[in-house]
Amino acid sequence: MTRLRLIQTVTAGVEPYLPHVPDGVSLCNARGVHDAGTAEWAVGAMIAMQREFPLFVRAQEQGRWAYRHTGVLADSTVLILGYGSIGAALERRLAGFEVEVIRVARSARDGVHAESELPDLLPRADVVVLLVPATAATKGLVDAAFLARMKDGALLVNAARGPVVDTGALLAELESGRLRAALDVTDPEPLPEDHPLWKAPHLLITPHVAGSTPASTRRALVYVEAQLRRLHDGRPLTNIISGGY
Repeated sequence: MTRLRLIQTVTAGVEPYLPHVPDGVSLCNARGVHDAGTAEWAVGAMIAMQREFPLFVRAQEQGRWAYRHTGVLADSTVLILGYGSIGAALERRLAGFEVEVIRVARSARDGVHAESELPDLLPRADVVVLLVPATAATKGLVDAAFLARMKDGALLVNAARGPVVDTGALLAELESGRLRAALDVTDPEPLPEDHPLWKAPHLLITPHVAGSTPASTRRALVYVEAQLRRLHDGRPLTNIISGGY
């Protein structure tokens, strides 16, 4: 493909493509396209787990009236790790839920904590939402030490990539009953049918569907058309991936 000038993904993550980009070719992601769907999934996962919807669904299937008090999202502290465009979209959707939001990114900026501050921030959070990209630096970021810093009963929500979380360490915390989790991504993925995560307590799993919505499709088409017009007209491209991603 000697005339190739641009590789345009329709995803925010570009890790599968990075090793294959030829010299002189621009790689661009679709930052912003999946913000609405992913943020909406994260809010839904939080509410489902805090209000114990999976338990009530199982009771419904059994025809059983399983009245009980549940947790609630209100008055919680939500830590967003990987605060970018999806994190901002998530915070906008959380605005009506009466929660405190702690923003964390790789580097500190106004209103956003640095990742290096996590050891002190994690014990404050009732919910930790993962939105970091999959890179060498984030692989296994959520390990046994990370999870141990989370408060008892806290909820881990992974809308990032599976390898960001040490599956064995998370499984141990779930089986002990100390932590809970909602995962849209897993390691490995797809999750084999005999994997112990399927039967782990205090866990909600969805099959990487957070951004799989009509809104994402519509926004991807609009964005790609605009990007192609920029390329055709010789104008600067948007969302160019460079450096450390």
